[in-house]
Amino acid sequence: MSRPLRILLLAFDEVEALDLAGPYEVFTTAARMAARTVAGSAPAQCPPEHPAHWQVACVSRDGRPVRARAGLQILPEHGFSDAPQADLLLVPGGVVDAAARCPETLAWVGGQARQAQIAASVCTGVFILAAAAVLSARQNVTTHWEDIDALQRLHPGLQVQAGPRWIDEGRIVSSAGISAGIDMSLHLVERLGGLALAERTARQMDYRWLKTPA
Repeated sequence: MSRPLRILLLAFDEVEALDLAGPYEVFTTAARMAARTVAGSAPAQCPPEHPAHWQVACVSRDGRPVRARAGLQILPEHGFSDAPQADLLLVPGGVVDAAARCPETLAWVGGQARQAQIAASVCTGVFILAAAAVLSARQNVTTHWEDIDALQRLHPGLQVQAGPRWIDEGRIVSSAGISAGIDMSLHLVERLGGLALAERTARQMDYRWLKTPA
C-alpha cells in the first residue's frame, strides 16, 4: 500500500453516539500511540500504511451534520460524493430504519464494502450491511441481543449468532452493542497494527479490553 490506511465511519441521523464515537476513539488513539513510537524516526522507517499514518474520518450522505440518537450533533469530514475509498469501513448502529432503506446510503455502503479490506458493523449497523447486499449467504454475524431475532427474521439466510461480543470472518466483522464495538475495534487494531499497539491503545483509553469474543 502506497498511501495511508483509510478508516471511514458511516454517520447518519439517529446513529447511536457511542457506536460511532467508541470506534472513532479507538482508531484515532491507536494512530496517536503509534506516532509516539516513531517520533524522530526517518520517514523510510515509517511507511505510509504504518498505524501512525492512519486516516480516520466520518462520512454522511451529503457531508452535512447528522443528529445522533441522543441528540449529539456530528460533523462529518466527507459526503458520499467526495469520500475516498475505505480500507476499513465501519457501520455503526442506532435507529437504522431510514438508513437501511436509503438507496444512496445502500449504494455507497455496498460499493465501499466490496472494495475495502474489512467491512465492520457495530450493533444494528449489520442491518445496513445486510440491506446493502454486502453479506454472503450463510454469513456468521451478530448484533445487539435485543435485535437478534429481528435480524434473523429479516435476513433468514444469515447465521445470526447470539452470545459472541464480535465475530471476525475475515473481510466481514460484526459486533454486539456499544462496548462490544469498542472491543471489536481494538481487535481490529490488533489485526492491522499488532497486539502491542492494541494493548497500548486500551491502556491509554483506560479501558478494560475483553480480548476474546466469548
